[in-house]
Amino acid sequence: MSLFWIVIRQLAEIEAMATSKKVITKEEWEKKLKDVKIRKEDMNKLVMNFLVTEGYVDAAEKFRLESGTEPDIDLATITDRMAVKKAVQSGNVEDAIEKVNDLNPEQSFLEELEKTVALLAFEDVSNCPVGELLDISQRLKTASEVNAAILTSQSHEKDPKLPSLLKMLIWAQNQLDEKAAYPRINDLSTAKLEDPAV
Repeated sequence: MSLFWIVIRQLAEIEAMATSKKVITKEEWEKKLKDVKIRKEDMNKLVMNFLVTEGYVDAAEKFRLESGTEPDIDLATITDRMAVKKAVQSGNVEDAIEKVNDLNPEQSFLEELEKTVALLAFEDVSNCPVGELLDISQRLKTASEVNAAILTSQSHEKDPKLPSLLKMLIWAQNQLDEKAAYPRINDLSTAKLEDPAV
């Protein structure tokens, strides 16, 4: 059973108890957490999903070798996808379009990428009606959207699962805050349990 559902179950139990906040000590909370069994394979798949989706091909390969966790996508496609993303971010329109065509000859990834072809027709891009596409923030946004579109076209999730799980943790803690004082994780980078505020 996932940690998320255990927290939800605890929330329901606490809600059913009393209207006043229950105080759960750090020791009680840690004992409940130790009773949760999370398979190492599931954790490894979560890590691999993050590495693959975010494009860390070298780290994914090393993790595959060390953990024995096979990615659900060919790691070579990550390199191709990151090359497209880099070309878009650097403003190399022709190279980005060529690389996209190599990945998917139907050129069905993004309307915005196709609009960038218009930039090639202008020597002075400040006079180009789509000149804002060269703005760095727009290039980063477009690169992210192209990356997501490529992942989708390869039948892979466009977002890693880990950030979604962290958002669920925050949501569950916020729900539980109304019912109990318990050890919270306030800093997601350390995941340190802090004593309940009574």
